[in-house]
Amino acid sequence: MDFSAAFARGDRFLMEGALGERLKREYNLTPYPHVALAGFLTTPAGRKALGALWLEYAQIAHRHDFPFLATTPTRRANRSRVAQEGLGGGLLRESVCFLRQVLEETEGPAWLGGMVGCRGDAYTGEGALSQEEAVSFHSWQTNLLAEGGADFLYGALLPTLPEATGLAQAMARTGLPYILSFTIEKTGCLIDGTPIAAAIEWIDGKSFPAPLCYMSNCVHPSIVRQALSQPCNQRPWVKKRFLGIQGNTSPLSYDQLDRATDLLTSDPVSFAREEVGLLDTGPFQVFGGCCGTDGRHMEQIARLLAQR
Repeated sequence: MDFSAAFARGDRFLMEGALGERLKREYNLTPYPHVALAGFLTTPAGRKALGALWLEYAQIAHRHDFPFLATTPTRRANRSRVAQEGLGGGLLRESVCFLRQVLEETEGPAWLGGMVGCRGDAYTGEGALSQEEAVSFHSWQTNLLAEGGADFLYGALLPTLPEATGLAQAMARTGLPYILSFTIEKTGCLIDGTPIAAAIEWIDGKSFPAPLCYMSNCVHPSIVRQALSQPCNQRPWVKKRFLGIQGNTSPLSYDQLDRATDLLTSDPVSFAREEVGLLDTGPFQVFGGCCGTDGRHMEQIARLLAQR
């Protein structure tokens, strides 16, 4: 069964938890200036640490009988940044190859996503691309990840509608299924002020095929709940199409998080209750973690999901 079929069947998936924060805290690894976590693929220490974290998350998923979703650490590895780091497109193919090798060590079903991010600032939208610019800019990265053998593509931390639309079109052209994940605020809007409902309706009408679903990452579950409850998002397609979260353990705003000097987190049990509690708002299928999460948080999420 391919990923699209598993998703259409209504399966629930446990996605990976935080990578970047844990690599810094637990392994004393510093992200590369331009390509961030993707640079770790070029060193033995980085590959070992990435592999250990993915395996930990995969084991949690399989222990609770959930299929596992893992994504390449390539959100910042776009064409211009890869060139600034003195690397080439082989980094993208290698990211897929290495993650595939890690997933082959796991015992249960697992799907590999090729991650792409916005060109500019995911928290403010500064430096965002127009729709036409985004198709051209992101095609280099989406094509390499598809050629490398990803099962699906994942657009993460997308703050503006035009760039998200162009990225969707670039992803659609690869023939792979794909998911778009927005940066959203409790007002119910993307960073550029577009309501979630309007963004979904627009992108679904402009990309063929449309995304498998939409979700949000690097945001606390309580903010997602507030966002989805806003009057502007009381549309049937929101409940049908907004189906996932990679939750941040802090309920602070993006601006506050961006200025924070220390890791802000919450205890695994309360966080898991908030995240799994989103099932009360709709048929969520993807549950993962972002900044502040570790194996303890993902264990609690998986445990509560299994009970539901």
